[in-house]
Amino acid sequence: MDFDIFAFEKSVKNRLKKQYDTDLHADNHDVYDAAAAAVLDVIMENWKKTRLAHQKDKVRHIYYFSAEFLMGRALSNNLINLRIKDQAVNALEKMGFNYNTIEEQEPDAGLGNGGLGRLAACFLDSLATLNYPAVGYGIRYRYGMFEQRIENGFQVEYPDNWLKNRDPWEIRRSDLAVEVLFGGSVSVRHEADGRDYFSLENAERVTATPYDTPIVGYDTKTVNTLRLWEASSPEGFDLQLFNDMHYKRAVEKQNSAEDISRVLYPNDNGPSGKALRLKQQYFFCSASLQDMIRSYTAVYGQDFSKFADLHVIQLNDTHPVVAIPELMRLLMDEHRLEWDEAWAVVTKTFAYTNHTILAEALEKWPIDIFQGLLPRVYQIVEEINRRFLSDLRTRFPDDYDKQNRMSIIRNGMIYMAWLAIHASFSVNGVAALHSEILRTQELKDWAHLYPEKFNNKTNGVTQRRWLLSANPRLASFITKYAGSGWETDLSVLKNLETYIDDTAVLKELLEIKQQNKEDLAAWLKATQNEFLDPESIFDVHIKRLHEYKRQLLNVLHIIYLYNRILDDEDFNPPARTFIFGAKAASGYRRAKAIIKLINAVAVKINTDKRVRGKIRVVFVENYRVSAAEKIFPAADVSEQISTAGKEASGTGNMKFMLNGALTLGTLDGANIEIVEEVHEQNAFIFGLKADEILAMEKAQSYNPRAYIDRNAGLAKALQQLTDGTFGDARPFFQELYDSLVYGVDGQRPDVYYVLADFDAYCRAQESVAAAYTDREGWAKKTLLNIARCAKFSSDRTIEDYVRDIWKLKKIKID
Repeated sequence: MDFDIFAFEKSVKNRLKKQYDTDLHADNHDVYDAAAAAVLDVIMENWKKTRLAHQKDKVRHIYYFSAEFLMGRALSNNLINLRIKDQAVNALEKMGFNYNTIEEQEPDAGLGNGGLGRLAACFLDSLATLNYPAVGYGIRYRYGMFEQRIENGFQVEYPDNWLKNRDPWEIRRSDLAVEVLFGGSVSVRHEADGRDYFSLENAERVTATPYDTPIVGYDTKTVNTLRLWEASSPEGFDLQLFNDMHYKRAVEKQNSAEDISRVLYPNDNGPSGKALRLKQQYFFCSASLQDMIRSYTAVYGQDFSKFADLHVIQLNDTHPVVAIPELMRLLMDEHRLEWDEAWAVVTKTFAYTNHTILAEALEKWPIDIFQGLLPRVYQIVEEINRRFLSDLRTRFPDDYDKQNRMSIIRNGMIYMAWLAIHASFSVNGVAALHSEILRTQELKDWAHLYPEKFNNKTNGVTQRRWLLSANPRLASFITKYAGSGWETDLSVLKNLETYIDDTAVLKELLEIKQQNKEDLAAWLKATQNEFLDPESIFDVHIKRLHEYKRQLLNVLHIIYLYNRILDDEDFNPPARTFIFGAKAASGYRRAKAIIKLINAVAVKINTDKRVRGKIRVVFVENYRVSAAEKIFPAADVSEQISTAGKEASGTGNMKFMLNGALTLGTLDGANIEIVEEVHEQNAFIFGLKADEILAMEKAQSYNPRAYIDRNAGLAKALQQLTDGTFGDARPFFQELYDSLVYGVDGQRPDVYYVLADFDAYCRAQESVAAAYTDREGWAKKTLLNIARCAKFSSDRTIEDYVRDIWKLKKIKID
């Protein structure tokens, strides 16, 4: 785009003067804030044009409902997508400011935690880049999930106060605030048209105020919108109570309302936590639907016959499924549609993405909590279920087990995934294996009932953030050898295969990786006082901490490797640095114990002079997008070692591949499709397959002790969990040991087959070590992985959604 560098400089200077009463000697954060505001000025014109074009053409939009949007920092990303980064950097440095220092002032937006939220962010980037009309809807979390600090090896949660200074990228839209109601009682009035109309009385009223953030497409004028809702109380301060010196009661309603948008994923181990989670989900779904309906009725009045033609809502997992009965409520109670009319709109509007096979992640709500918070919505869910069961009895009159299994309400719970599948016109998994398991195992009743709904959409990542922005050295290398245009067409990377035998090119690729490793080492030295040897293999395991992702398998191997180096003087493997980064959910006790174990092992190994220069363990504190952007480019090995059949897709595996790390993993999630692209000789695949695990579970034949008894190294590593080798946290480690050997909390032992896959994992690690010593051979594998990652662009994923589900039209902004 055209960029007026003088106007940009003037804007920065004026803002520093007016807002901060300072000049070019301002502190770094003030400069960041002024620069971001100046960039937003550049964005505003196209943002306005995009909205007007979409309104004028009355085009179909995708509305992406998600509990998370893990956006990362915006400054560099927006400058890159506007294609003005070099000019802006030059302008700031001409004014005497260091761009890298300024960029570091921006906090990561606390709007997400894991792959679910990062996928949503990638999708928004791709939708804008591809010129599709889109809006993201979610919650403006005041404190994110939490800021993780490691204290004495333990994860300790602190508020992630990412909004302590203003967010210069958002615009508050108080004029578009709506009300969301909780609790109360349902009243019915019979009117002259013969119908009953329902309303809530004595309900808690919460104000939802939207904040809009621009989503800038790459090399296009399209600027879409992320709209996030903040909760407050319209009756937030009771002056009479305050004057009567009841100070806490005076702000009780305000505090209760603000809790809704205070924290991402509050601990839900108890009833109050579950109630807050449900309030969060209903809050943003109701506000978003009211917002959509308001815009629609301003043009079409009360004629909803075109609503589904102009709106498709993608439910990003089960968190926003309550939107289904809420849209029914709004259409019937607020806009007076009959049930069948409203249901026809709903079933043509919603599409559902399932992101998990784990039963605990398929949300279900206790009836008492749901009915107490959302009494009218519960009535609608009951009626949806009554009609559904009537249909099931007609289709399967003698199959009472199926009728019970598929009931949306049963055993005192509401099954939100069942509601989503029944009401949506599309149900998709996010990797080929995941979608197949859904169809044939976890959701086979539903796939049999609605075969036309089920489809696969393999996830992807945006190459703009995860290569062009995060890895500029590799980006320049790709443009040099593969050609330009890969920023919007990742298949261009295929041209790199021409150089698979070019020694000079391969050497250049290895040099880029080495420089990135040195950068990561310098960053960790500066931020955590950690020493990393850039000459060692950087073996990286960064993702959400969950037992099925098997960080425990990784750390058990590290203990085994440590013991082997000490016990066998002839064993001399290449130097390795094992890098972890992960947050554990605040109420997930065993995941927190694994974090403690990783850090205890790190202390033991890193202070043992006998293994210095051979093995090192590092835990990256407070793992987040800005940290990931430094880690992915530096990784040699990508740990993707989840239990086969448990990982829906993964997107970290794709980011590693894009940045030239080789996959060490099971045949799980999108790993399967990665291996299809690069072939097994260019990855390190190990372990049980999903069908083998299923067969063992059906036969109940798994005996973890058999694996311990035949591997003395494994037995010793397990023993060291509880014998004090790794410090004074034995009670925490005892539970980990028991979970593997005996089973705890009513579970069978080793639910995620850590011990069953241990031998194979060790052999795969030996293959990694052997392959790494052949530097040219390793470089060839690296080059091939980069060249063949086109399938894993989120641009491809979005085009698949558009073709098969959303049916959108590109709108170019003049």
